[in-house]
Amino acid sequence: MIKLLHMADLHLGSRFRAFSPRQAATMEARQETMLRRLVELCHREECQLVLVAGDVFEGSTIDRDLIRLTANCFGQMGVPVFIAPGNHDPLGLNSPYDQIVWPENVHIFRRPQLEAVVLDDLDLCLWGAGYTAMDCPPLLEGFRGQSNQTYRLGLLHGDAVMTGSPYCSITREQVAASNLHYLALGHIHRGSGFVAGQTACAWPGCPMGRGFHECGTKGALVVTLSDGTPEVRFVDLGLGLFRELSVAVGEDAAGDILRAVGEDTSDLACRVILTGQREPVDTDALWEQLGGRFFLLELRDETAPPVDVWASAGEDTLEGLYFGLLQKAMEEAGAEEQQTLTLAAKLSRRLLDGQEVKLP
Repeated sequence: MIKLLHMADLHLGSRFRAFSPRQAATMEARQETMLRRLVELCHREECQLVLVAGDVFEGSTIDRDLIRLTANCFGQMGVPVFIAPGNHDPLGLNSPYDQIVWPENVHIFRRPQLEAVVLDDLDLCLWGAGYTAMDCPPLLEGFRGQSNQTYRLGLLHGDAVMTGSPYCSITREQVAASNLHYLALGHIHRGSGFVAGQTACAWPGCPMGRGFHECGTKGALVVTLSDGTPEVRFVDLGLGLFRELSVAVGEDAAGDILRAVGEDTSDLACRVILTGQREPVDTDALWEQLGGRFFLLELRDETAPPVDVWASAGEDTLEGLYFGLLQKAMEEAGAEEQQTLTLAAKLSRRLLDGQEVKLP
């Protein structure tokens, strides 16, 4: 049995220009936290191998101290670490991979063709490749891994989501024909994967959210190789800082938001879409009330003006007859049934007005 750590798309050295100077400094510090947590995860899970599927760095103009810190963290993992450079950090002019001497346990794939590395002590053969430009041909096309080792792995910065992608496009058919046990990918920042033939293919997504385009839980994959299909387990690093949520607000909009988000908001970046029927929200005043509770708060008012659902009751139309019958039933109903009838009237009004309906 072999246990490995699979990470991708760290994008170290991101500038965070959309943030205030204070927020940008915090985000940069959190990227260093991300590195330390990845080292801790490797040790805690007792991983024997680390696969890094590209875009370790945001670009070529990376502070050399950050490159050294990254190299030191990979060195501290104490096991073989393999890196497949991607479209953001290709090997070429001013590549961050050529600016320092990397630890002996770190191997960087430097060619845009799949090459094999055998790890005899793990009874494993790994094929990998690295970008030398900002795009890459479909390297898995026509590939079939053949080796005498028990385990066969692949490591690529590749796109298995968009057909014909310029970033090493990968198809299910190619994965199924690869003869690999596990294909470790990067590039897509929302983690996912699939099994094709006898091959498990996965990408972990980015280990830290950097903006509202990277909402949700973020982390890395711990993969266990044994007999049969590899076991792929996602591990949350606790750096999914960005959330987007819709909140139906009444008169106490601030309270409605806090109840929806939860108690601890100081480390959260939230985009809150305000919904419901009420008078327009003064988002500036609301932000003044709540902004200090969050790392970052963005408010969008998508509320709709209040509507008199009974306005057409009694009209000489099918609609008027329908609402008139509901209104009459309300007069004879108990409190609980009145709530049900009121809800039916509201949902009906929204449907008749061509609005989206979400059942409670």
